[in-house]
Amino acid sequence: MRNQAQQTVHPSRHRKVLVAAMAVGALTTGVLAPSAAFAAPKPDTVQQGLDALVRDDGIVGTLANVEKGHGRARNYTAGMGDLATGAKVPVDGQVRMGSNTKTFTAVVVLQLVGEGKIGLDAPVETYLPGLVRGDGIDGRNITVRQLLQHTSGLPEYLRGDASFHYYEPRDLLDNALRFKADFAPGDRFNYSNTNYLVAGLIVQRVTGRPLAAEIDRRIVKPVGLRHTYFPTPGDTTIREPHPKGYYRETPDAPQQDVTATDPSFGWAAGQMISTNSDLNHFFSALLHGGLLPPAQLAEMKKTVPAEAVGPGAAYGLGLVSRPLPCGGLYWGHGGSFPGYETRGGVTEDGSTAANIAVTSRPTDKAALRHVENVVEAALCR
Repeated sequence: MRNQAQQTVHPSRHRKVLVAAMAVGALTTGVLAPSAAFAAPKPDTVQQGLDALVRDDGIVGTLANVEKGHGRARNYTAGMGDLATGAKVPVDGQVRMGSNTKTFTAVVVLQLVGEGKIGLDAPVETYLPGLVRGDGIDGRNITVRQLLQHTSGLPEYLRGDASFHYYEPRDLLDNALRFKADFAPGDRFNYSNTNYLVAGLIVQRVTGRPLAAEIDRRIVKPVGLRHTYFPTPGDTTIREPHPKGYYRETPDAPQQDVTATDPSFGWAAGQMISTNSDLNHFFSALLHGGLLPPAQLAEMKKTVPAEAVGPGAAYGLGLVSRPLPCGGLYWGHGGSFPGYETRGGVTEDGSTAANIAVTSRPTDKAALRHVENVVEAALCR
């Protein structure tokens, strides 16, 4: 491994920030100008919601993008983009998108399924012979589908010692395999980043190319995501205008700047950077059939109950459905990363997309729920 990158978080707190950022409860970026504006109702419930997150929940900065059909879009911001300088939140700034990366990884896997290069119900052993072995863990008994749906029983790799330095994916897998399986494959849903770590390794083995290159070639460029990328090894920066990300251990603790972070611990499960508008474009393209053949998109939307992700939530293959208070549901994912939290998705009829990012992780479930409430308000209005 490389030497630890310089951080603003005290080393003793590294593991707490890391593990909290990728935990299931948290499920848990250049400026792209909207092509046109649409008139917002008065009062604007989205702006009110973002203002309340700053005022009532202690969030440092918030930003959102809401898109209607035919390219009508509106951007929002609230709070501060930099506590040290008092700078405003940049409109549609880049953020670390965390577990939204899983949907990108799942799309690549499903594209390879459609090409006949991966079998969705084939065992992991087919592609990674002898690699996935441990206490109650056997790649011969775990399918690719179970990886993408978090029903494999693989234990979380973000346990034990972890810090903000460079990791190879195999290092992360080795850490996971130190632990006993959570349950027998297929028994139930349990969100584990290790599933997507293994899925990313399968992509690399099958294609002979880095996962980042496959995501760029198969998704980022075809969809035209101009502000979305997979950071290169050792890159701790965010390339384009962005709000700084903050972390605090308790509601009364000071906010610590954790913007400059080596993101390799997230890899296929959470390493990417994007903007709210790019995420809206990605999920809209996916749900409108622009990235997967109909058969693979249908498989992606086959869900299992996932109440741990949120009330009424169901998990497909790297895609989450959530109910809307105005009726129906929406599809998306969401992501957590030190300093950033993202939530959003697209209504089932594809008419509206909304994505919201906050730049200091909510310190309790109520605050996180308030973020989701703003998404719902944007999709329902």
